[in-house]
Amino acid sequence: MSKFKTLLFLFFPFLLFSQNEKWPAAKLKQDLSTFKEIREKANSGVYKYRTKKQIDSIYSWAFSELKKPKSLLNFYKIILKITDFEGSVHNNTTLPDDFQNKYTSGKVFFPYPVKLIGDKVIINFKNTEIPVGSQIHKINGIKIEKIISRFYKYYTTDGYNISGKSIGISASFGRYFELEFGPKEHFLVQYSLPDQTQKQSKKVLAVSNETRKENFKNRHSLPVDSLYYGKIKNKYTFKICTPHTALLSIPTFAIGMNAEDKEHIVYKKYLDSCFQLLTLHPEIKNLIVDVRSNGGGSDPNDLVAFSYLTQKPYRENTSAFINFQKIPFPQYFVYEETEPKKQMEELSEFEAELKEEYPELKGKIYLQDPKFNRLLQPDKNNFQGQIYLLISPRIASAGSLFASLVTGHTNAIVIGEETMGGYYGHNGHTPVEYELPNTKIKTQFSIVNLEQDAPKKPSQLFGRGIIPDHEIKQNIPDFIQNKDTQFEYTLKLIEQK
Repeated sequence: MSKFKTLLFLFFPFLLFSQNEKWPAAKLKQDLSTFKEIREKANSGVYKYRTKKQIDSIYSWAFSELKKPKSLLNFYKIILKITDFEGSVHNNTTLPDDFQNKYTSGKVFFPYPVKLIGDKVIINFKNTEIPVGSQIHKINGIKIEKIISRFYKYYTTDGYNISGKSIGISASFGRYFELEFGPKEHFLVQYSLPDQTQKQSKKVLAVSNETRKENFKNRHSLPVDSLYYGKIKNKYTFKICTPHTALLSIPTFAIGMNAEDKEHIVYKKYLDSCFQLLTLHPEIKNLIVDVRSNGGGSDPNDLVAFSYLTQKPYRENTSAFINFQKIPFPQYFVYEETEPKKQMEELSEFEAELKEEYPELKGKIYLQDPKFNRLLQPDKNNFQGQIYLLISPRIASAGSLFASLVTGHTNAIVIGEETMGGYYGHNGHTPVEYELPNTKIKTQFSIVNLEQDAPKKPSQLFGRGIIPDHEIKQNIPDFIQNKDTQFEYTLKLIEQK
């Protein structure tokens, strides 16, 4: 090794390792040990869905995989399996920016967006090679079922839920394929046309990452699922659908940062005007609440919306705790500030906030002060009629907290598909991020372990999302025609009643 390379390695060790070069097993084991210690001390959700024996077992497997040198990407996949196994929608692990930017260059991506419909993977893009709605059976000789199962680790969900993984896979199929199977110049696709069983094959060329993203923006299903991904323009809408039915859509709770935020105040006034209108028109006996696209947001947007749907007092959660008041492993902590002095100020302010909200040490955990979880009252204009709640695998975080409150505390008839966010609880509120010292892989998670104010129900299973009363999924004919299957079903159900 030349003197220049030696110096480069001392200051930028991760730059020496290209996509396929191997990292010394010792350095990877150091990072894995650091990763394990960080999560055990900082992440209050490590044992939420898994026993200590199970967590120890997956780490034993991970260390056994590091007996020999590995590429950064293969080590990253090991870390992903662990974070996915923990079971939190707020877990997120990323490659170093430099590596990631290089890895996404070139025409190496599967060209077409797909959509998961039931157990089928469907082409979701109008093109001249493989018709939209065609079912994929194999790519490059690999069965699609195997491909999908290997993609699960790239998109985390709460508990044992797997329905929500369809959101990440549908949005990033080409990206996941490249990560899992390597860059390709072309793809041999075995498929069958809609409503046909005969299989045929077509070789399609790979595209750039820019083209992959552009194709997704122009996917066939955009008119129906446009709010499931990306920026949301209309954060809340209300309309009268029929003389007896109204529709409230809230595709996000990212509506201002807190109760004093101007955006939140406008939202609160809008909701109040909507529910005042409903009180003036008692003939509107049905309210459809559509949160199918709601991946979360900020307090108290979810709780304010719920106040108009319940007739009883409620809380955000029955309990909440964290593992620490003083940040463990601050040398690996990822700061928002860049200057050392400001970083120390940032750390001090963050720890002061934790001590204020979680002051009581009980055993090894710090409990939330009750003043941060007060008993809340229904709004005076709360709706008195029949609620129909529309849910989907996209719902998570504050979205799933809202949906669990509605499911557990109102007369709502729940329609759609299981949410990726948990019914009984989740880890949320306060995210932190760490960077591993050698590989520079970053790992993010939320530190507050909370149990939602959701009563036990036989239909709602521990470790799962919110289970609908009526499981309604889009079928392929509806997909091709871009029908909103769940909404149309709900209107028919109201007509029958």
